[in-house]
Amino acid sequence: MAARVSVDEMNRIMREEVPMAGNLGILFDTIEDGRATARLPFRDDLLRPGGTVTGPAMMAMADVVMYGAVLSRIGPVKLAVTTNLNANFLRRPKPGDLLADGRLIKCGRRLAYGEVTLVSADAPDDPVCHVTCTYSIPPEEAR
Repeated sequence: MAARVSVDEMNRIMREEVPMAGNLGILFDTIEDGRATARLPFRDDLLRPGGTVTGPAMMAMADVVMYGAVLSRIGPVKLAVTTNLNANFLRRPKPGDLLADGRLIKCGRRLAYGEVTLVSADAPDDPVCHVTCTYSIPPEEAR
């Protein structure tokens, strides 16, 4: 099945309709049916004491990537919202770009559930954070 939203469309939605994500600089790389990948370019203001990327930036990135995975399946339903996000920080990422790979595990009519794995661009085989996320999908008449 083809994705119901494109990379260009998701990047536009981030810039114009989810300005916090746009301000972070998150950019989608790929969108496939039920899957999305993105990059968070490194900036000094994303660091916390100890010289590591902040947890809130990683959680925001995971949430945005899951939003892309959900919209890849249901189309641009802008009122789909996060109802739960659980982040497990696995190791401290060094200053540098982060990559995220999100995939849907289940997508029903009202709820979507998936996972996102974040890695440092310089160590793509060593995850820094694993996130599970549930999205609420509005009924057809509310879209």
